[in-house]
Amino acid sequence: MGKYLIFGATGGIGQAIAHDLAAHGCHLHLAGREAGALQATAQSLQAGYSVFDAFDTASIEKAVHEASDDGALAGLVWAVGSILLKPLAQLSEDDFLSCYHLNTAAPAMAVKAAVPALKAASGSVLLFSSVAASQGFTAHAAIAAAKAGIEGLTRSLAAEFAPSIRVNAIAPSLTETKMAAPLTNNAVLAKGIAGAHPLPRLGQPDDFAGLARLLLLPETGSWITGSIFPVDGGRGALRTKG
Repeated sequence: MGKYLIFGATGGIGQAIAHDLAAHGCHLHLAGREAGALQATAQSLQAGYSVFDAFDTASIEKAVHEASDDGALAGLVWAVGSILLKPLAQLSEDDFLSCYHLNTAAPAMAVKAAVPALKAASGSVLLFSSVAASQGFTAHAAIAAAKAGIEGLTRSLAAEFAPSIRVNAIAPSLTETKMAAPLTNNAVLAKGIAGAHPLPRLGQPDDFAGLARLLLLPETGSWITGSIFPVDGGRGALRTKG
């Protein structure tokens, strides 16, 4: 199988996807922001790796070039993000800009750098939105706006690069990861949010790995592009209580 580049592979959803792809025989190149954790994960999966800075385009491009050193890339995953929860009165312009850069502009730059290698392999791209992009939640203005941008980006890039590169996104609800720990470590809050889902629990990183593999691998996802897939316990589409 070809090589898959995963940004954000040292924890949470990105790491779960990396382990799943490796278990199915995929070659990996992992990109992360924490050198120690990145090296340990890469060694355990016999993968290449690059330390990168999501706020430095040159650093992102370097990771892409290191991953595609043979000129081809079967897939790219951007599993880096943030959860910035503040009411509008507490949000600054810099909050909006940094949130947009990390969640929307940076993955766009990663894809831009990878286009030649992805085209060479008829590759695929997987991005991450959020249930907050389609549902109105209080204190989510900055992150919801950025994730809505990811959904527009997904469709635009899928159209621009069809048929040579497929582009899709997954939209999670709250998932138990290190990034979400300020929310999930509060037992009362976590229980309340879990109960708001028709399937009443929080997400787990492994909930996303199978779908990610289906979308990324050509033998399963070759006729899927430009789509946003909710993996959210039904929260985005269903109302089971009055």
